Amino acid sequence: MILIIDDDSAIRSSLSFMLKRAKYEVQAVAGPREAIEIVRSVAPQLILMDMNFTLSITGEEGLTLLKQVKIFRPDVPVILMTAWGSIQLAVQGMQAGAFDFITKPWNNVALMQRIETALELTADKQKPEAPVVDNDGFDRSHIIGKSKPLMDVLATIKRIARTNASVLITGESGTGKELIAEAVHINSSRAKKPFVKVNLGGISHTLFESEMFGHKKGAFTDATSDRMGRFELADKGTIFLDEIGDLDLSCQVKLLRVLQEQTFEVLGDSRPRKVDIRVVSATNADLSRMVREHTFREDLFYRINLITVHLPALRERREDIPLLVSGKQVLMSEDFKAQYQCPVEPKVTSNLQGMTLEEIERQTILQALEKYNNNMSQVATALGISRAALYRRLEKYNIMIND
Repeated sequence: MILIIDDDSAIRSSLSFMLKRAKYEVQAVAGPREAIEIVRSVAPQLILMDMNFTLSITGEEGLTLLKQVKIFRPDVPVILMTAWGSIQLAVQGMQAGAFDFITKPWNNVALMQRIETALELTADKQKPEAPVVDNDGFDRSHIIGKSKPLMDVLATIKRIARTNASVLITGESGTGKELIAEAVHINSSRAKKPFVKVNLGGISHTLFESEMFGHKKGAFTDATSDRMGRFELADKGTIFLDEIGDLDLSCQVKLLRVLQEQTFEVLGDSRPRKVDIRVVSATNADLSRMVREHTFREDLFYRINLITVHLPALRERREDIPLLVSGKQVLMSEDFKAQYQCPVEPKVTSNLQGMTLEEIERQTILQALEKYNNNMSQVATALGISRAALYRRLEKYNIMIND
C-alpha cells in the first residue's frame, strides 16, 4: 500500500488515480494525525508526503511528521512533495531520512520513475546482495579485477543498474569511474539507448546552456545553425556527468532544474521539452566538504547521489595488479614520448610576421589543442596556465571545441 499525505484534496485525488491506474493499492489522508494512525497499524510500501498542512509554510509540520514516521517505520521510503521555492525544506527532509523529493507541479512520468525506484531499492535491501559471478548475465565490460573491494562495487552496480536511481561515483582520478558508469548503463533497461558522456570540467559557464540544452540558429552571435544539446541526445538513455565537482554554481542551478523537472529549454526556443534520462555523475572531489563550504549546492548533491558508489584506488586492491598487467607487452622509453608535455612554442614562420601578440597567442593555443587532441589538462599544462585561465582565453578568442 502507498500512503498519500496531503491537505489538498485535488492532489490526493490525482495521485490516487495515477497510482491506482498503475495497479498500486492506495490510501490517502489529509494530515499528520490520520497518517500516524495508519503508520502505527500497518507498514506502507511507500509514503508520499506534503511538507505543509496548515497556512504555515515553514515546513516544520512535515519535518516533524517525517521524524515520527521514521520512529515507527524506519525502513519505509518517504518521498517529499514541495514547491520549487521550498527545496531547502526538502533538503532538510533528506537529512532527516527521506528517500527523495519532488517539486509541485510534478511530471507524472518522473514521479512514477521515482516511486518505482524507491520500491525496487527498498525491496532489494531486504535481500542479501548477490555476488557477481561468471555467466550470471552481468556485463562487467572492461572492468578487470577480482579483489573484494572491486567485487563489492560490482555487486552494488548489479543490484541498482535496473532501477532509474541517480548514481554518484566517487574516487581518485584513474580509478575507472567512467567504466563503472558504462556498466550501470549496459546492465540497465536503457542499454540499447544512448550513453552520453559529458566532461563538465571542460565546459565553461558561458557555454553551459548551449552545450547541455542546445540552441536554435540565431540564439546568439555565433549560433549559425541549430545545435542539439547533450540532454536531448541522451533522451531515453543515460547521461554521464563527469567531473561534476568542477561545475560553476550558476550552472548547478540550471542543472538542478532539469534533473528535478525532467524538462529543459533550448536557447532561442522558449518551448519546454521533456526528457527521460538516467543520471550518473562522477567526481574526484569531496562534495560533502564542498557543500559545507558552499561551493556545491546541497539540493543538487542530494539529487545526484541517491546511490553513492566509491571506487577504491589500485593500492587498496593490490591483488588486481597482476590481472591488469597480465599479457601486456614491455613498454620502452619510446612508448612514453608521446606523453611528454613540453611547452608549446609558436611555429616561427612567415605567417606570424606582422601578427599582434594576441594573434600569436591565439595561434599558439590552436597549435596546443591540435597537438594534445583537445585534452584540456594537457593543453593548460603545456601552455603553463591553469584550466580556468585556458577557458577564459578560449572564450576571448572565440575558439570552439568539438568533442
